[in-house]
Amino acid sequence: MGFGLPARSTRATWRSVAPQLAFLWTILWLGQVPLFAENIIPTGLAPQYRLDQILVQPKHGISSDTLARFHSQHGIEVLRTLLTQGGLQIISVPKAQTIAELVKTYQQSGLVEFAEPDYLVHTAATIPNDPKFLDGTLWGLTKIDAPDGWDVQTSASNIIVAVLDTGVRYTHEDLASNMWVNPVDKTHGLNALTATNDPSDDSGHGTMVAGVLGAVGNNGIGVTGVAWRVQIMACKCFDKFGVGDVSSIVTCLEYARTNNARLINASWGLSTNSLALSNALYNVHADGIIVVAASGNNTNNIDLNPSYPSSYHFDNVVSVAYTARDDSLGSASNYGAATVDLAAPGENIYSTFAATDSYYYTLSGSSFSAPYVTGALALILAKYPGESYQASIVRLLNAADPVSALAGKCTTGGRLNLRNALLPSVRLASVTSLVPGLIQFRVVSAPARTCVVQTSSDLNSWAPVFTNVTSVLGTFEFALPLATNPAIHFFRAVAKP
Repeated sequence: MGFGLPARSTRATWRSVAPQLAFLWTILWLGQVPLFAENIIPTGLAPQYRLDQILVQPKHGISSDTLARFHSQHGIEVLRTLLTQGGLQIISVPKAQTIAELVKTYQQSGLVEFAEPDYLVHTAATIPNDPKFLDGTLWGLTKIDAPDGWDVQTSASNIIVAVLDTGVRYTHEDLASNMWVNPVDKTHGLNALTATNDPSDDSGHGTMVAGVLGAVGNNGIGVTGVAWRVQIMACKCFDKFGVGDVSSIVTCLEYARTNNARLINASWGLSTNSLALSNALYNVHADGIIVVAASGNNTNNIDLNPSYPSSYHFDNVVSVAYTARDDSLGSASNYGAATVDLAAPGENIYSTFAATDSYYYTLSGSSFSAPYVTGALALILAKYPGESYQASIVRLLNAADPVSALAGKCTTGGRLNLRNALLPSVRLASVTSLVPGLIQFRVVSAPARTCVVQTSSDLNSWAPVFTNVTSVLGTFEFALPLATNPAIHFFRAVAKP
């Protein structure tokens, strides 16, 4: 029932500046040109973008020849075209023009989805010294913006995460100090197969899962998990062949619940809807415990061919598909536009293994994308302890990086982004208005958060135009009348402290 695959040889969004500063702007040529959603712009710092080039995204349906003629008419050189990013172009800024002037020229052309400065990106200060992170082996952590996320939070030492799997090698050099300790008997979990308190891993699968979500970070050894510090509760309900049963799983769910686990990682699934399993998951739901479930590795649409618990539509279940290095959907990953919530890296994932106390191994599958999300949620719970579990899940999903290959494959159409999930960020997006003469916006942030939409004509002086509190889903919408004068206006959304 495990969702790992054997090792084999062998996916842009608004995320590009210093992570502690996050708000969006939208440029409007009111009444003449559609809205252009732009990247996050920082405040309080001097130029945060290159002065010699900008980025231009061609509008869908505009021919390359038409855009090339526009470049030529304005004496503009295209430095590079990124075909895999929708034809995104890097444009050289002529000496006689400023960034603002050139951006305005392209925004008014009607030929582009957006034009924006080439924002400067700063490496995160929080880089662990674990060898396999430093040498690039742990590619998935970079893909989810973990270094920037770690600038905000590295520890979830007060969060208990139950790994329901083949057990965990709790003496492993990269796991031992992050293992939960039962205050009663000083053990590290439960073996439901033998009705003992020794959840040793005789397979390796559970130990790999534990390493992805919570291998000790910054200890100079091996790997790091998404959470550098966390309490891993080992709940063994699968044997060395990855075979388990519902009774063992339910027993482990009850153990996790009665021993104060906040998160459950479920890197497994079954195709039959067991009422006993459904009831047990509903019971942990009543206690506010989040269940992160691997979507599975059968290339199935689980909207149509369910895999449980991933297909349960409980508000505490987060379903995870897996992606490859290039942000494509994993070759074997299940998916589901209405059932799977988001994706995370899951191809060629290097992690702790159970062979010895110093052994590591590489596998692929949604078994290993799920613990990326579990580790992220542990950090979210630690960072925002007053939030409900529903609010934490909304925060996680709103922060996902939109990825083209995931459109229609999961509810968010995106991949996990740790930095965005941990930051108190706010996004401003345009929404198609059904009322003539109005422009409509959507603000996306954390639930129950006061956000202010502001406008400016010069990017220096800002005036509030709308204030509201986001819903339990972290959003609100509002509309403004279209202006009749042809002035450029900038809009941004900021969150109150």
